[in-house]
Amino acid sequence: MSESVFVTVPEHVAIIMDGNGRWAKQRGLPRTMGHRKGVEAVRETVRAAGAAGIKYLTLFAFSSENWRRPEAEVSDLLGLLKAFIRRDLAELHRQNVRIKVIGDRHSLRNDILGLLLEAEETTKDNTALTLVIAFNYGSRDEISRAVVSLARDVEAGRLRAQDITPSLINARLDTAGIPDPDLIIRTSGEERLSNFLLWQAAYSEFIFVPEYWPDFSPEIFRSALEKFASRDRRFGGLSSQAAAVGT
Repeated sequence: MSESVFVTVPEHVAIIMDGNGRWAKQRGLPRTMGHRKGVEAVRETVRAAGAAGIKYLTLFAFSSENWRRPEAEVSDLLGLLKAFIRRDLAELHRQNVRIKVIGDRHSLRNDILGLLLEAEETTKDNTALTLVIAFNYGSRDEISRAVVSLARDVEAGRLRAQDITPSLINARLDTAGIPDPDLIIRTSGEERLSNFLLWQAAYSEFIFVPEYWPDFSPEIFRSALEKFASRDRRFGGLSSQAAAVGT
């Protein structure tokens, strides 16, 4: 997939990878098999994003609400994350991919946190695609942590409440330094954000695809990028067509 194919290539694409369990259920397989197949889709999608010229790819890997799932499933998901990093980190590093992890780190087990920190440290100077892994992530939690940080500065006299701006809030989020997503894709036919990048999605385009995540292929990704390229993004202003008529 070549960058030149698309008139407009989004700088940042975020994906809600949904439907692993239902994919497995349709085939009479345990849910764990859906998650394992989903890891293969992650590898293909990372390669496709790099080939398309996308600069940032954010994947919703594990939400702060996912801890409510059965213990065996949570354990398997954590095991898959560890296996992915151990198996794929060297290859991602060779491909000049930078890894950034967002989400609450304070309650993570040491073995998981250590691997995530290792992935970030190993790839911190890479300059191609930035792969953002949303792990133990919930947008309301992220915003709450940012507000607490600002409140502490106000309480300590380092900041006046009236000086708090959207830009200042943005700088305290987990995604500080990362551009807002131009495009958010959700698989499995569901059409909601599920507590994902609520602040950052203010002007994102949305594309919902019916396929479950394990079936998300480079071709489906390409189709989503083509749909994005055909949209007229206004950011609260006039469309380019309307502006042209008014001149």
